Amino acid sequence: MSPLRNSEIPLISIIMPIRNEYDSISMSLDAVLNQDYPSEKMEILIADGMSTDGTRGIIERYQKKHKNLHLIDNPRQIVSTGLNILIPKTKGEIIARVDGHSRIAPDYMSNCVKHLHSGNIDGVGGPVKTNGETLTARAIADAMSSRFGVGNSAFRTKRDFSGLVDTVPFPAYKREIVQKAGLYDEELVRDQDDEYNYRLRELGAKILLAKDVRSKYFSRKSLRSLFNQFFQYGYWKVRVLQKYPRQMMWRQFVPPLFVTALVFTGVHALFSELGGWFFLLFAGTYLAVNLAISIFTAARSDWKALFILPFVFSCLHISYGTGFLIGLVRFWNRWGDKVGRVPNWNEINN
Repeated sequence: MSPLRNSEIPLISIIMPIRNEYDSISMSLDAVLNQDYPSEKMEILIADGMSTDGTRGIIERYQKKHKNLHLIDNPRQIVSTGLNILIPKTKGEIIARVDGHSRIAPDYMSNCVKHLHSGNIDGVGGPVKTNGETLTARAIADAMSSRFGVGNSAFRTKRDFSGLVDTVPFPAYKREIVQKAGLYDEELVRDQDDEYNYRLRELGAKILLAKDVRSKYFSRKSLRSLFNQFFQYGYWKVRVLQKYPRQMMWRQFVPPLFVTALVFTGVHALFSELGGWFFLLFAGTYLAVNLAISIFTAARSDWKALFILPFVFSCLHISYGTGFLIGLVRFWNRWGDKVGRVPNWNEINN
């Protein structure tokens, strides 16, 4: 993997918070277990959120063949509590997170180690290629890889870019920076990575998006599940905003402003002819842009997805924006709470 002698190759602790991943956990585990990194230098810890779909049975079968794979219960079932259960149990010099619906490249871990050992980088991840297994899922994947769909999110929209960024998916961190930052905020059902990476950067950590650290992510299969996913992203982003206002990017304010304008002009259209014209102009402009970008996206990917893409783009924008606005109402009295619920490292498993 590198010029390092075997005795110098660091132990990697791979942590996987999962729940009900029956359709994808085998794919994800196979990718982790088939790394070009020495297997004796990897430990794999899985926090299962009390899966009810047979996921645990699959993991238990893998455990019989792989003694470095450990399964731990996550009774509270969300990602942040799963991560917090696992992190204090790790032994590795490097702590890397992998999700149960992702597939990392065979050289993922070795490239992470290469970057972490090559300079003053504290965390590293890479661009994600979003895939879909059905026509709707492929349309969702295309939209999630589009700047119109997700703004300037580098790890979703850029393939050949390497550089320092605010956040990365499926990150690998040096152990010492994790110990300094502490554990994840267990209040956050979503957006816990954004909050955590900002906390790291406040400590002076540098986070690298490296183009040779490659992974695939499998998108939701329906508009309903996509709506729920991005609604939660918008909803919990309010708490991240309240804790770290400077963490926010301009793209994250566009969907709530869009939904606000849509509702405002729609309400005015009910009471005046002028309001109706403003609503038609605003909604019509959005639909025209949406359709044009959908045609462009379908031409580059799959023409069969053309009739689905406008609905997917609208779903992304409206769900995130609505979630954010409802979060503002729900958390109206939390602007002074900069702490959240971050447990103590030494007490988490007591």
